Parts: sequence; C-alpha cells; structure tokens
Amino acid sequence: MPIRSSPESVRSNQAKYAELQRKRELSQAPAGAEAITAQHRRGKRTARERVEALVDEKSFIELDRFAVHRTTAFGLGEREFLGDGVVTGRATIDGRQVFLFSQDFTVLGGSLGEVFAEKICKVMDLALRTGSPIVGINDSGGARIQEGVVSLGGYAEIFWRNVQASGVIPQISLVAGPCAGGAVYSPAITDFIIMTEGIGQMFITGPEIIKTVTGEEVTFEELGGATTHATKSGVAHLVASDEDDMSELAKTLLSYLPQNNMDDPPRFACNDDPERLVNELDGVIPESPNKPYDMHAVIGPVLDDGDFFEIQPLYAPNIITGFGRVNGQSVGIVANQPNVLAGVLDIKSSIKAARFVRFCDAFNIPLVTFVDVPGFLPGTAQEYGGIITHGAKLLYAFAEATVPKVTVITRKAYGGAYDVMASKHIRADVNVAWPTAEIAVMGAESAVKTIFKRELAAAKDKDAKMQELVEDYRERFDNPFIAAERGYVDDVVEAHMTRRVIAKSLEMLANKRVERPKRKHGNIPL
Repeated sequence: MPIRSSPESVRSNQAKYAELQRKRELSQAPAGAEAITAQHRRGKRTARERVEALVDEKSFIELDRFAVHRTTAFGLGEREFLGDGVVTGRATIDGRQVFLFSQDFTVLGGSLGEVFAEKICKVMDLALRTGSPIVGINDSGGARIQEGVVSLGGYAEIFWRNVQASGVIPQISLVAGPCAGGAVYSPAITDFIIMTEGIGQMFITGPEIIKTVTGEEVTFEELGGATTHATKSGVAHLVASDEDDMSELAKTLLSYLPQNNMDDPPRFACNDDPERLVNELDGVIPESPNKPYDMHAVIGPVLDDGDFFEIQPLYAPNIITGFGRVNGQSVGIVANQPNVLAGVLDIKSSIKAARFVRFCDAFNIPLVTFVDVPGFLPGTAQEYGGIITHGAKLLYAFAEATVPKVTVITRKAYGGAYDVMASKHIRADVNVAWPTAEIAVMGAESAVKTIFKRELAAAKDKDAKMQELVEDYRERFDNPFIAAERGYVDDVVEAHMTRRVIAKSLEMLANKRVERPKRKHGNIPL
C-alpha cells in the first residue's frame, strides 16, 4: 500500500530542506563573499576551488561541512564559520580514490583549532583505513591563538597520524599560501611537498621574530618561499609556477604511486618497445674521462616515451632522483650527475637520494641506478658537516631496500662511492656496466701517483713515465672486466642495450621476495 504524505508533513519537510540548502550555501563562503574576493585579489584560489581543480569532475564528497568551533573566548562566541576553516572529504583523481583536506585562509587566516584538527584527523583515519593516498592543501597561519593549547594538541594529533601513515599510504602536501609554526611540521613528515611559486611559504618563525631575536632582516619570500626551499633547504620537492601547475604536478606524481604499501603502482599500456635499442647512448660518454656530460641524456632515452618526472631537480643537482616507466611499470631513478661537481656524493645529495630510495622501497617501486661517481666530496666543510653519517644514510637506504634493484655503471665507480651506489655487495639484483666503465679504488692518475711515487720521482722524463704508468693501470685495473671476472657486475653490455637489459631484468624480478630478520625497526644514521 503506497504511503501518502499529508500537506502538513510536506510543508514541514520543505522548510527543513530549505534550511539545509541555506546552510549548504553558507558553508560555500563561510567568511562571506568579500573574504573570497580578497583571496582572489591575492592571486589565490579558495579552498574549495583548489579541491575542484585537483580532483575528477563531480567526484568530491565533502565531510563535516557544518562543523563549527567550540570556543567562546576572545569574541569567537559571536563569530561562527561553517566548516571551521578547512574543507575535507574524499574524491577520485584519474579514477583512483584519495582523501583530501584544503585549508581555508579566509576563515581566521586558516588557523588551526580543535574542530579544524578533528576534521583533518577524520579524513586521515579514513585514508589509512581504506588504504588511500591523502593530499593536504596547506594555507595556514598556524595555531589558532584564541584556542590556546587545544590548538597545539590538535597539531600533535595530526603529526601522530602522519607518522602512522608514513610508509603505508602516500602523503602529499601542496603549499599554496603562507604556512608558519606548527603548520609546517605536518608537510615536513609527508612524502612530497609541492610549493606554489610566489604564494607558498613555509617557515618556523617569521621575519619579524627573526629580526627581533637575531637582528637579521629578511623578506617572507627570501625566508620561506618556494625557490628558497627548492634550492637551499631541500624542503620542497617540486615548485609549481601557479595553482594550475600545482594541481597538474600532484596528478602526475600520483600516477606513479600505488594506493598503499600493499599494492603495486599502476601499470600503463606501453607502445614503446621494451627491447628498443637506444643507439644514441653509444656516443654519450666523452673520450676524456674528466669531461662532463648530462646524465639526463642517458635516463630519458631508456624510459618509456622519454618521460622522466624529476624530484627535487633544483636541490643537490649532483644527484638525480625521479620517476619514469619501463614497459609501463613505474620505476624510481637514482643517478649521479657528472655535469655538476663531477657527480660526487656530498651531504646534500646523500640525504636527497636516501630519502627517495626509502620512499620507493616502502611503496614497491623498483629502483634503477645509473652510476658515474668519482667518490665523496673532500673538504673540511663536508667532514665537519658529518659526511660520514650522511653518506651512510644512502648506503643504509640501498642496503635496506628489498624492491627490485638494477644498477648500470656508465663510467666512474670509484672507492667507497662504488659500494654505496647500489653495488652488488649491498644486494642489488642486477648490475651491469658499459665498456666505458671505470671500476676501481680511485682514478688512474691518483692511483699511479700513490703507488709509484718513488718511480716517478726517480724518472728522467716524469711526464712520459706518468703517461706510461697511467695507461698500464687503466688497461689492468681501471675497466669493467676485473669486476666482471669476480661477478661484481653480471655483464658488460653495449650502451645501446641498456633499455632492453633494464626491461628484461625487471621482468625477471617481478616476483622478488626477501626475508628480513624480525625487528622493531633499524636504526638508520639520522
């Protein structure tokens, strides 16, 4: 029997529906239209506009849009903002589920209070529970002073969840406004930070406090702008030219990553023959062993369609890190860059590469390493700065990694740096060398000067003797075949075979399994 509604109940429900619609409309602009205009005037999108620009059309489902703060102190009892300054929910990006929060600078400067924090914690919990990436769009002045220690507690709850999610689900932070104090620690724990040039800033203490305490005068942009963090501190992994670019970078990054640590990264159909010969690589290595070349000229041609998504391209450029695909499969690339500092390892490059290696290992992304390294950077600045500890981070990361590891030695692999750069001895699975490889304790000239010091001193024609000894050393030691004889490299291959070797190696290693000793966790030299 059909249910019949009375006119009274219809009118009552219509009134309730109208109230619901009114509140929904209020939640779209909780601080009013003028605040949105001011946000646009700063060259910034609103919190909701940023979400819509990032996710698939009409896929966003908002949570807690009607939440409001609970404090009445400092006049907040008379001011109520639906959503409490942060937009949260779930959506899809390229059809894959993600959870998001987007901080609303129009509401009390995006400051974090108790309810604000609870909303973020809820979507973080859902992301972990469902094994989905979480993307945070940050535009916040820090803790809400009016709520005191409750705000600090809210931050700590978020930080705790960041740590629990680390290595379990991908965490990406988009910095699209000034973020100060506690607002920067959560992004720092996440896997990747994308900053928007000109509007994204991060700092613990602002210019005014710095001037008061230290006397230094610095602008907001100089102190914590995107360029500063991309080139000097290494805090930012990618710099977006504007908010459209920020969204595109985030989407591209996610396309290389799995949903969680139990999944494999998405695999794409590949129209680029995995057995393609890369003939241009045969002429990459210069005749002189001391002449630089650009390792990008090696990386790009071996990847599907030449697509390489570089991570931290402006920081420690003597090492290259980033993502690509081989036969449709995501791979993490680590490579020395002979064009910068001859490709040496130093403090910054070791830290940069180590964290990238550990990320790839946590999320089942195979590692492909290209080696052309003359050693570690000498000097008191490096030694006093702790190059021993920092260099050990990269060694630890490669040794700890259990994902498939393929290493290609293109030219120099000298000293301890040879060991560190995913050598066979720290359990790389497949190690190959080009015929141009030089695998030795040190370069030929340095070795001759050390070994034959007396003979050179006694020689009548020192230059001729030096040349003779250097040529003999290179023939006997400074080549890939000594390492090949001992099985330290599995094969010596023509450069043009590199893509084919990598593709076949990854295919062979698809079902790699490694048993590790049971332990709570290792103690990486931090």
